[in-house]
Amino acid sequence: MVKVCIFSSVHPPFDIRIFHKEAKSLKKAGYDVTLIAQHDKNEIVDGIRIVPLTKPRNRVLRMTKTSFQAYRKALETDADIYHFHDPELIPVGLLLKRLGKRVIYDVHEDVPRQNLSKAYIPPAFRRPISIAIEILEGLSAKHFDGVVTATPFINNRFVELGACAINVNNYPIVSELFDNRKQWKDREKTICYVGVITRIRGAFEMVDAIGKTDYELVLAGKINADIEMKLRQLQGWKRVKALGLIDREGIKATMSRCVAGMVIFHPAPNHIDAQPNKMFEYMSAGIPVIASNFPLWREIIEGNECGVCVDPFNTSEIADAITYIIDHPTEAHAMGRRGQKAVEEKYNWSIEEKKLTQLYQDNASLP
Repeated sequence: MVKVCIFSSVHPPFDIRIFHKEAKSLKKAGYDVTLIAQHDKNEIVDGIRIVPLTKPRNRVLRMTKTSFQAYRKALETDADIYHFHDPELIPVGLLLKRLGKRVIYDVHEDVPRQNLSKAYIPPAFRRPISIAIEILEGLSAKHFDGVVTATPFINNRFVELGACAINVNNYPIVSELFDNRKQWKDREKTICYVGVITRIRGAFEMVDAIGKTDYELVLAGKINADIEMKLRQLQGWKRVKALGLIDREGIKATMSRCVAGMVIFHPAPNHIDAQPNKMFEYMSAGIPVIASNFPLWREIIEGNECGVCVDPFNTSEIADAITYIIDHPTEAHAMGRRGQKAVEEKYNWSIEEKKLTQLYQDNASLP
């Protein structure tokens, strides 16, 4: 049996893309899969062996000590194919290549563009760091046996670098988040947002917008204490219910009682050409999407007639979209059904996993 070692110094062990999609798909395809990530114990979950990394105290230790620990533990697995998920692990990937291993780099985000808007990086350092990462990816990508990208935009960049790149979209697992027991007429006059809650992801605009309506906003996800304190000062906060981090069943339950999901990201360089997983998850749950009016997002949302696109800075426009959907339940239900149909037909993981397993078959068959 071909042995696969998936490893990450950044993502949690049960990350949706890494564990629930890629690792499980490879296990189902017959591979012996080990996953190395920050965790508190060795265990086997759904047939996948989890090997823990010590949680670092800060980012510097993560990029140094944790990366070295990941390299050492990856070597101990003696795998046939290694699959890593973070740009800070590129040196580890190159070391494994020097040892004659087959190595795949999984690119979730357009990291050079993403770093241009990261709040924790001092503004003066953002562009130099972005350039350094772009150079590192540019010099290393073509040495790997495969580069798996999460969007066509990212994939095009790596193809131009001469890498063996394939696009494996981060689409949802069909029916995972749809509750067929819930009738549309029983849903609450509530909108939801599921994901990390930050300024650049429209936290302040969502809260301000809901304050201009008579309805409720449910926030489900991690929120920084400083951001939450500032959000609580907004008038709209009285219409917000913050759930904090919830599991997949909690997400399913939340979506099943709401009439729409929001993804009101700011037009940061890393957002405009992104394909947020939550957008497709809302669609898969059968609820309309209220999304930023970026050209790609309009193509998906308006092209499939499954929601409304708005100016992410115009809170009155966002409020009007919320009100329209709640005041027109028949049309909202139809939007949700159209989005769900689009996921069933084209935006789903069962299609994407075939690309991943084909890449693995190609590498497993090579001498």
